[in-house]
Amino acid sequence: MGSWYKRSTPIISFKEGKSLLRNFLVYGKKGLTINPYQGCHHRCGYCYATYQWSPEFYDHIYTKINAANLLYNELKKAKKISCPVMISSATDAYQPAEIKYGITRECVKLLQKFGVPYYIFTKSTIIERDFELHKQYSNNCFIVWSITTCDDIVKRIIEPGTPNSNSIFKVIKRFAKGGVNCAINIDPIMPFITDSKYNLEKILDYAAANGVGYVSSGILRLRSDIWKRVQFILHTLHKEDVIKQYMQIYNINDFTITKNSLLVDNEYSYNILDLVKNECRKRSLQYRFPNLIYKTNHDLTNENSRAVTLLDYIK
Repeated sequence: MGSWYKRSTPIISFKEGKSLLRNFLVYGKKGLTINPYQGCHHRCGYCYATYQWSPEFYDHIYTKINAANLLYNELKKAKKISCPVMISSATDAYQPAEIKYGITRECVKLLQKFGVPYYIFTKSTIIERDFELHKQYSNNCFIVWSITTCDDIVKRIIEPGTPNSNSIFKVIKRFAKGGVNCAINIDPIMPFITDSKYNLEKILDYAAANGVGYVSSGILRLRSDIWKRVQFILHTLHKEDVIKQYMQIYNINDFTITKNSLLVDNEYSYNILDLVKNECRKRSLQYRFPNLIYKTNHDLTNENSRAVTLLDYIK
């Protein structure tokens, strides 16, 4: 149950992809995403990308070695990219493999060359290497750091491969001072682990002090594989007593591995998210970053749905 946590060094292999730009939806609006890597070093116990099709997600990182060539050809063939590109939806584009291979950097250069706006989700400090690159494109890019807790003891257990919170906020501060739009996404908020008022306020205090403009948050969603890892986390944190409370607020019975996710009780969700929103207002932080919904095989030529713009992600 804890193998995702115990093994620390993943295998890295090369992989040639057939395509890089993929379709997805944001509240029914068409969008595009790229994932330069498959798998992730960060080993987050709550990760939603660990589906059945990627059983080696934590232990085997695939570097898409031809990603830049694929992206160049796809951008060249495209008549028009009318929406920002998300980097990335199912991995961290700035995980440690990026230090050696620089796949994300090459993709970012191409997006800039073709004048395509982009936004990046990351938990990493490695993105600081590309500070000047993103800074020169600050009007057309948006960086989102995923933050779950500033308690580094808890952090080492729930996401053992990520940097400590102080180093992350130092990088955020540099980007914000450089004029790059910065946000934090407090997601997932894990019931009885990272949902305390103290923890959430501390994250928002750091955000306000380091130039963050926008905040979003979401409550942990459970699949059966994620639930197994969460139980391991609870045991490691000596919180076995709250397993029954999890079962109550998620209405857990006996479910097997499925693509469907269990959502937390509405009352719990409302109380926690309302707390975050109120604390954002106190600190003049804008709580206006929407949740993202992904869907494949969407026809991007369908003009019935308005193209998403960069502002859709920060309003």
